[in-house]
Amino acid sequence: MALEERKFSNSTNVIQNLILENREKLSISGVLDVLSFDDQVVIVETELGLLTIKGENLRISKLSLDTSEVIVEGEIYNLAYSENEINQKGNSIFSKIFK
Repeated sequence: MALEERKFSNSTNVIQNLILENREKLSISGVLDVLSFDDQVVIVETELGLLTIKGENLRISKLSLDTSEVIVEGEIYNLAYSENEINQKGNSIFSKIFK
């Protein structure tokens, strides 16, 4: 996907809220799916990309894909966005080798 296409697709009127309360409770809106979770890492697919939450004693206290909301509780240390794998199609090492 060209850079201009990504800018256009991210500039749609998508609103996503992350509310972190005392580094213990994270409320996320705009969630499409929970890809994986354990007590140290939770990975959710959002409308704006993959969101990785790192910490200790993490648990999902609310999961509603109907309303696109997730609440993660525990000791939260790190939040990081990355591109969806779908958007990175063609950026693998094999696609670079076999152009």
